[in-house]
Amino acid sequence: MTQLYDQNFPHMSPVWSRIFPIEAERAEGSYIYAMDGRKYLDFTCGIGVTNTGHCHPRVVEAIRAQAGLFLHAQANIVVHQPMLQMIEELRSIVHPSIDGFFFSNSGAEAVEGALKLARAATNRQAVIVFTGSFHGRTGQTMALTTSKTGYKGAAQVLPSGVYVTPFPYAYKLGLSEEQASVYALESLDELLVSQIAPHDVAAILIEPVLGEGGYVPPPLSFMQGLRERCDKYGILLIFDEVQSGFGRTGKWFAQEHYNIVPDIMTAAKGIASGLPLSGVFSRLELMRKWQTGSHGGTYGGNAVAMAAGVATIRAIKEEKMLENANARGLQLQTGLRKLQEEYPQIGDVRGLGLMIGAEFEVDGDYRKAKPVVQSIVKAAEERGLLLLSCGTFDSTIRWIPPLNVTEAQVKDALDIFGASLKQTL
Repeated sequence: MTQLYDQNFPHMSPVWSRIFPIEAERAEGSYIYAMDGRKYLDFTCGIGVTNTGHCHPRVVEAIRAQAGLFLHAQANIVVHQPMLQMIEELRSIVHPSIDGFFFSNSGAEAVEGALKLARAATNRQAVIVFTGSFHGRTGQTMALTTSKTGYKGAAQVLPSGVYVTPFPYAYKLGLSEEQASVYALESLDELLVSQIAPHDVAAILIEPVLGEGGYVPPPLSFMQGLRERCDKYGILLIFDEVQSGFGRTGKWFAQEHYNIVPDIMTAAKGIASGLPLSGVFSRLELMRKWQTGSHGGTYGGNAVAMAAGVATIRAIKEEKMLENANARGLQLQTGLRKLQEEYPQIGDVRGLGLMIGAEFEVDGDYRKAKPVVQSIVKAAEERGLLLLSCGTFDSTIRWIPPLNVTEAQVKDALDIFGASLKQTL
């Protein structure tokens, strides 16, 4: 480590967990380069943020150009071109019924905004979330998060009105996809009779692919069942696409896999290739029920971040990254399933596009797998591959390479992973 690191790292708040002992110098494409000269194949993407790869030339150029014009212009005061351009680009990739856009800085802010909008539009207060969910670490979003108690720490006095129902996690439940769907829908129906009446529920909030909870795509029938129940009771359906959006699943948004349109959706992470930007997208019909001035934010829609967002969408379109995400995702899942044949400790391989989870078990129990997963991640890092775990019990290794990852890079990653499995299992 450098002298700068040695002198200043001890002063970083220990609330940040440290996964890898890496002091980064620069990054490009699918690689991070450390100060000590090592090169790492980055299959973390800053937790699903750098979907276009590190420092995509078009994004970097857009940032530089905008920085020479102005850095910040508050949205209440002036309207700037990058925001208008971003809205135009978004309108080309979301469902036509989604025609209202509000911008913030982080995923948690977007989720809070979405819930405020739902409550304002329905004049109801309660919200239903699912086991394994992650929606943020702010006060309201901690109340919505159920994937790990560690995300809440000592902050247990949280906003009320949140109800939790099972997510159709087929592998964990030991059921088929359809059995899990039936179980989860029946559990939701029971909740609406036993705990909170439908006419008091403002929204059902769900990740269309469970993120921190284990990278689990829900069954189609379950998602369709949610839409049907929301329509029946006048409940707004909110999709948290913070991690699953902007091409991560091989489509612009995960909702497209289910042919379902939410009433409200949130976006962040991959929206601007690494700059802080998030959004609440909905129908203008609903947004008009949001009292003017009741929500806002100083930095929301920052001009430089917006310019990066515009360049991100255009790069994904023009470089056919969605098509590549599907092709490389198939390559990756195929490779993982071949390794599963050799290592039965891999209990499940699942995912959409380049949002893939490989869940481990020890003696048939995923709850015992955390030490094994940690050792595999460490062994892979020592060989130059960065991976992350997820899941309530940290039993899943998640695969989130950039959408423009190459066939050769996926092969390299699988080779390193295979060697790491051989070392640790």
